[in-house]
Formats: sequence, C-alpha cells, structure tokens
Amino acid sequence: MCGISGLLTRDLLAPADRVAVARMNDALAHRGPDGAGEHASAHVALAMRRLSIIDVDGGQQPLTSEDGRIALVANGEIYNHVELRARLEASGHRFRTQSDCETIVHLYEEFGADCVRHLRGMFAFALWDEPRQRLVLARDRMGEKPLYLYERDGRVLFASEMKALLRSGLVPMELDPEAVDLYFHYQYVPEPRTPLRGVRKLDAAHTLVVDVDPWSVREDCYWRMEDAPPLEGDPARMVRAELETVSKLVVRSDVPVGVALSGGLDSSAVAALASAAYPGRMQAFSVGYVGRPESDERDDARALARHLGLPFHEVELDTRAVVDAFPELNYWRDDPIADISGAGYHAVMKLARAQGVPVVLQGQGGDELFWGYPQLRQGALETLQMASAHGRSALGGLLPYLSLRAPRALAPRALARWARGLGGLRGGLDLRRTHRSLPPGRMRSFDLSTDYQAAAAGAARFYGERMTEGLAAYDPAALFTFGLPWPDVEVALTSLVSATYLRENGMVQGDRLAMASSVEMRLPLVDYRLVETVVGLRKTYGDAGLPPKAWLREAVRDALPADVFDRPKRGFEPPTRAWHDALFAAYGDSLRGGVLVTSGILSREGAEELARGAYPDGLTSPLSFKALVLEQWCQQMAALL
Repeated sequence: MCGISGLLTRDLLAPADRVAVARMNDALAHRGPDGAGEHASAHVALAMRRLSIIDVDGGQQPLTSEDGRIALVANGEIYNHVELRARLEASGHRFRTQSDCETIVHLYEEFGADCVRHLRGMFAFALWDEPRQRLVLARDRMGEKPLYLYERDGRVLFASEMKALLRSGLVPMELDPEAVDLYFHYQYVPEPRTPLRGVRKLDAAHTLVVDVDPWSVREDCYWRMEDAPPLEGDPARMVRAELETVSKLVVRSDVPVGVALSGGLDSSAVAALASAAYPGRMQAFSVGYVGRPESDERDDARALARHLGLPFHEVELDTRAVVDAFPELNYWRDDPIADISGAGYHAVMKLARAQGVPVVLQGQGGDELFWGYPQLRQGALETLQMASAHGRSALGGLLPYLSLRAPRALAPRALARWARGLGGLRGGLDLRRTHRSLPPGRMRSFDLSTDYQAAAAGAARFYGERMTEGLAAYDPAALFTFGLPWPDVEVALTSLVSATYLRENGMVQGDRLAMASSVEMRLPLVDYRLVETVVGLRKTYGDAGLPPKAWLREAVRDALPADVFDRPKRGFEPPTRAWHDALFAAYGDSLRGGVLVTSGILSREGAEELARGAYPDGLTSPLSFKALVLEQWCQQMAALL
C-alpha cells in the first residue's frame, strides 16, 4: 500500500517540475511512512511513499523490469500475486523482490496495458515504458484505490490524493458549479468528477495511456460489472464459494491483519470467513459513543469477537472529541463528504494503528451488492413496475399498479381507512401518477431519498450568482436517467449505487481515513469475482423482491450465530443530531463570509441562513451540514496552496 504521484510533460522535464513532484510526494507521507522512492527521465517524474505490507524489507519502489527500461509505482495489493508469479516465472521472468506489485511489471511485458485484466485486487499504478516513451495509468475494477488527474497543455499530473495535486503548486483551486450542485444533491461528488474545475479521477476499471511523441492520450474501460455473463445454480452455494476464495486471498500479508466490526451481517461475515482463513490471530476493532445510545453496537461486536476467538479493542467517541477533530477530518477525507459517521471510521483506524495492526478488513459493499438499503430495493421494485407498464395500452399500463388488499383488521376505524384507500387501489393509482410524471428513462433511485428531495426542492435558493450561472443546462438526475428501453433494471441499479454511493462515499472515506493513520483497508465484499457472480446470478433469477441480503444470509448462515441475522442495520451510526448541533455551535460562523460566499457558490443571505444549522425532520444530511462540510473542506484545501 502506497501513495503515488507524478508528472508527464510533452516538453522536457524542468527542474521546477521535479520540485513539484517532490512536494506531491511529501504530501502523501501518511500513506507511506516506511519509505520513499522516485524515478525520472527526460519527460516523466514518478514518486511514491510506501506502507510496507508484503515483502517488508525488499519491496521498495519504483519496481523495474529485468532490463530496467520499465519502471512502476503502485498503490494497493495484488491479491493473486502468488499465482501470477508462478505463471510468470514458468514463462522465464525473473523477479527481484517478493513484492506483490512486481507482478504488474512482468505482466506488462507480456500483455501491455491489458495486464490489468489479469490482476485481482485493489490498485492504482503508474508505469513508465522508456523505449516507447509511454505512461500507463490504471485503476482497479471497483475503484478501491484512488487516482486524481490534472491535464493541461501537454502535461499530465497525477496523485493518490487531491491534496497532493494542490500541494504541487501547479493546480489551481477553482470550484466547479456543476460538481458542487451534485454534492448538495448526493452529499458527495460522484466520480469521475471532483469539486475542482479541471481535476478529475481516473474512473474505476480504466486505463489512461499517454504517448509522448507524437503526443496522444487514450483512455479505455477494461471491465464493467454489467458485462458479467448470466449464471445458473444455487445462489447461496455459489456466493459462499467466492467468499471462501476471496477470504483466503485478502489475508495474505507479512504484517498483522485485523477486522472492523460493527455488529451487522456484512462485517460479521467478513470476520468469520477471513479469521478462519488467517494463519495468525486476527484482532477486531469497534467504535461506540458516550452514554451508549441505541446506535452503539459494541456489545454485539464484542460478542461476535468472543465467539470467533478474536481479541477485541474498542474506542468511545464523545461529542467534544468529534467537534475538535472536525477540521482535521475534512482534510483527511480529501473530498468533501457530508457523512457524519466518518468520525467513527477514523477512530477505528487510529485504534488499529495504535495496536500495531496496519491492515484492516471491512464489510463495505454488502449493502450495495445484496440489496441492504431499503431505498435501493424500493427503487428497483418501482422501476421494474414502470418497466412492466411501459409500452402497454392504457388499461394494460394500469395493471401493474392495481392490487386489491384485504383490510388489516375489522375494527370500524381500520375498515374506514381501508375504504378510503379503495382497498389499496388508491395507493397504486397515486404511484402510477408519480411514475408517469417522471421524465422518459428516469429510474427510481436517488430521488427516493429525502436528502436528495430537499436539495432538489430548495438548494438553489441558497446559491450565489456564479453558482446559478454555471447550472444553466444541467440536470443532477442524469445519473439515474437511462435510455429506453431500459437495460436490466436490477443490474443497472447495482452498478449505479456501486459507482456512486459505495465508491465515493464509502470507499473514499474508508481509504482516506485509514491511510490518514497509515492503515491499509481491504474490502472482501467488493472483490470483482464475487461481484461478477452476484450480477450473473441476478441476470438469471432476479432477487430485488426477496428479503434484504437473502443470498448473503443463506451463504453464511452456518458461519455465524443465529442472533446476527436478526439485528437491524446500523453500521457505525453515531448520535447524529447531538453532533450536528455541537458542530454548528463551534463552526457555523465559518459559513458567514467564508470561501463559499466569496467564490460565489453561496449568496450572503443563503450562507447566513445555512449557518444557523437547520436540521429538518426526516433528513440524514441536511443542506446546512453539507454546506458546513464543504466550507471546512475548502478552507483546509486552500491552506495547501
């Protein structure tokens, strides 16, 4: 695990360029406290910081080919490196280290940029091919590892974190109104965009190949979960087989491995299967809150750890600590993400590092892959309903919405409610009316979120003049608007939530807040082979209408105590409103005349209202909190310039 950065220029590299790359590398020291390295030639400078996980003593980067003409800096872990090494050595390749990432160099010699198709793991890398004067940038299939880009005038800068790009001194900090509007709707900026104009992320499952002479830039997608072939078989058995395989792969490490436990099904399944495959004694880490509110899951997590025989460590957060760490948290997250639960993830990773555990497994991805979110399931079911009605005659289009239900009780009030609802028919007709009001191709998805609805209805009234002018022909709902006829609805929505909420909210926070403490996060439930298995089965059978996580539950039922399956989903859910109020008491004034006002994103009147910290009922991340996070993020990033 590392942080990487670099610069490629069509002209010859200047001394100032080398200084800029050195500054980027310094900004990534937290991602790699165990070593640093660089490689430079006429047109390129590569740099890296290393967190030693595999081949602790010998795996320093850059890694090179046998003849030294190919140089690599890589961030991540190649889980199948043992199998790849055996194949490559049998073909005559000679390795200089035991590093998992050295397999990338030799695969490139065999397959060129298509080497990424052979990698199973999480990675972002930069490879310089000296004979071809070619730079190859690549990112893993699900987007676990980040890679930011800034391209202008025959120059490409890249880095594992945005703060490193800004530290280079070559990237201006100018907010992009469309990206900011997306942020207010979604609580994050969906990839590949970022809040800054001109800065983007290399999208997941993409390669970027840049040739110097003649200068050309080519970007290709090498994998899509939607392309997984249909599968037949017993879903529980097939999912379990992939879980068993990836559990054996993700515990490969030359340093201690732990697991973050929230008490829910996803992290419990990861803990049970991975600890069984781990050759050592895995440690478990959890977070709780002062006063032990209902959202505190430490007792459940501790009970599972005891059941599995795992040493258990916990940290307790109080409101004062959360308030004090808020500016720092927005710095480490690298992107503005209005998710108040980030403090819990940060605390768990700091705890793991303090206990000498630099690799931590988490259960992220289970909710997105197995219909764990009620809103996601509802969106799929409503969209399937719309698809069933589409193209039918007027009467035929009504049929999917007509469902007559018996009264729930025979008491007079219950019968009266049943009659007013026409036995359930009124609700179906109202839903049909809602669906018919949607633009063509609009699936039901994020628009079911009360946070999204609040932004769609009211965010614009807080915007400043520059923001309003920048949104003339822009639709934040384009993300979940597809061409007709629709693709496979369940697969399309799985892909959508994985490319948005999972990647930019979940995995970004996980990666950045883990690396802030020099900890590597691993996510078995987003392994691409597991994803392909679930999507392939979904194409054949469909499971959105089943109970939440039905396939996953059956796949791991024999591996966990029965009570795990009866717990409500909570995750690291904090005492949200108390934290919100305390944060606004401490930082709300920063919105008045802050960066967002002076840059024209918020009007002075809008900022004044948001600074009061309104928290309407029914919301998770209100507009006020989104504005506060963005303001604090801007201030932290501006300090890097």
